[in-house]
Amino acid sequence: MININVYNESAIKYIQVKLLAKAVKYVADKEIKRKGNITVVICTDGFIHDLNIKYLKHDYPTDVITFEIEDNPLEGEIYISGETAKMQSLDYNVSFRDEILRLAIHGALHLAGYTDDTDELRLKMSQIEDKYLKEIKAGV
Repeated sequence: MININVYNESAIKYIQVKLLAKAVKYVADKEIKRKGNITVVICTDGFIHDLNIKYLKHDYPTDVITFEIEDNPLEGEIYISGETAKMQSLDYNVSFRDEILRLAIHGALHLAGYTDDTDELRLKMSQIEDKYLKEIKAGV
């Protein structure tokens, strides 16, 4: 049983936190085979940029960063930049809701052990994200 908490610390006020929690729970129930807690934080570009510098040594903002704090029981954190998600939704011609859901799914998949550090793995992960996004949208 995975417990999900979602916090909106961004200036974007129309984020559907219950839907995000439902999406992460859905993926976690399918992919993560242990108990634990996942915290999802919708944050600003500045905040995620600072995390990226401090923990990953990348000096730029990004869309999503995932941390596995503990393995068993799982303690995981997913940080999503609301601002970057908004820009990407325009770039990719998708709704903001779908983009932020995709990023939450992406973070949950990282907690399940998926990686995206090669083109092949990135493509595989993207296909799995698409599958789960479609399933979640069908249930909405």
